[in-house]
Amino acid sequence: MKIVVIGGSGLIGSKVVNNLTNLGHEVIAGSPATGINTITGEGLAEALKGADIVIDVANSPSFEDQAVLDFFTTSGTNLLAAEKEAGVKHHIALSVVGTQLLSESGYFRGKIAQEKLIRESGMPYTIIHSTQFFEFLGGIAQSATQGQIVRLSAAYVQPISSDDVASAVTEVALDAPHNGVIEIAGPERFRLAELVQKFLNLKGDTRSVVTDSQARYYGALLSDVVLLPAGDARIGSVNFADWFKANNV
Repeated sequence: MKIVVIGGSGLIGSKVVNNLTNLGHEVIAGSPATGINTITGEGLAEALKGADIVIDVANSPSFEDQAVLDFFTTSGTNLLAAEKEAGVKHHIALSVVGTQLLSESGYFRGKIAQEKLIRESGMPYTIIHSTQFFEFLGGIAQSATQGQIVRLSAAYVQPISSDDVASAVTEVALDAPHNGVIEIAGPERFRLAELVQKFLNLKGDTRSVVTDSQARYYGALLSDVVLLPAGDARIGSVNFADWFKANNV
């Protein structure tokens, strides 16, 4: 099959491209660097010609509220229109567990808008809701840091490795469209504040994490379980200890 991966040079996209290529598929890694731009439309029609599947794992380059919303609405509108014109049979998008419940956050409002476009497009689709990646723990800590203090919620998280995310995306690509949402998550649950403190300790980072029920997660207040899968999630195999050992040697 011919498969186009939008965001194909990023953390998840590059792994998905590698997985699908190794399985013998014709895979195009789509990004502005490869001449495929979903914001301007450059290269889209040519890249999608004859494509069976499009996988969208691209992310906004800015987390500023309006910039995120503009990115996901413009990119989604252009991409879905080009797919319909090309006769693509399956649109797959990577999103986040809890998205619909986190509209206080500008980032998640952008993801909500993206998902709405997909659902209303008439395209056969699958939306994959993933929990937080282990690889994002440093960024989560940085976003909540004031001086040497990191203020985070005690909400539960069930983080997943990028390898497990890429494996799940690959499996979905080779399956029929679900025309709905699939959830994926890691094998362990933690309190967010406790996990980030553990991560910082292992990194030798001297910052201290303070549990704060009013701490916001990218602009949104968290309930205890909003970042956990709500249904029967596909569970990855890589736990935190093994991920840290493999990625921080």
